[in-house]
Amino acid sequence: MSFSVHRWCWRVPVPNCGTLAAILLICSYGTAQAGKAETPGALNEPAVPEAIRQALAPKGYRILPDINSPAIQIWYRKDVPAQPKNATADAIYDRLAESTLLGVIYFSKPAQDYRDQTIPAGFYTLRYALMPNDGNHLGVAPGRDFLLLIPASADPGPDKVLRFQELVALSRQASGTKHPAPLSLVQAEGGATPATSKDDEGHVIFTTQVHLSSGEEMPLAVVVKGTAPQ
Repeated sequence: MSFSVHRWCWRVPVPNCGTLAAILLICSYGTAQAGKAETPGALNEPAVPEAIRQALAPKGYRILPDINSPAIQIWYRKDVPAQPKNATADAIYDRLAESTLLGVIYFSKPAQDYRDQTIPAGFYTLRYALMPNDGNHLGVAPGRDFLLLIPASADPGPDKVLRFQELVALSRQASGTKHPAPLSLVQAEGGATPATSKDDEGHVIFTTQVHLSSGEEMPLAVVVKGTAPQ
């Protein structure tokens, strides 16, 4: 997958958390299962701009992908902006407008994005993006829906709407390459949430409900460990 400021092209295919208490999800793979829970806590890390912290829900999730991987923490927005449902859209999450800020993710150690790029430890915002619908991207992922990582300190704020070129340029700061840093979004399966599961390709998927500004709850499933088919 090669990205550029003008085109998203896919060719293949911290600090001590201290007070950042959150829900601990211990994975049992093969079927989706809800993990064990700890006392949730708000994100108070000053490395994340206050305007973004204020937009987040007062609890987060702590995910343990497997016994060999460090924990990942995610805080979603308390009210995710929603657009009217578009029955003709080919996106999985058609209630989300492109560039919408969904939350913040924290890697305690370097991690891999869906393109298998190394992402340094730290805090990153998660913004919704659609992979361009052209011949260069056929078969590289289950759908067009992705979350692009942006260093939290570089994100312009929860109310900022970004053009696609701006979004890609900011995400390149996370990867440190000419490509943005994506996490794949997949169709959420039924069952209790929050939960972790493993698909047939070995991707670890975290599913939970996010609260939309319309008042609805929407299941959201993101690949937290696993890369695109080679």
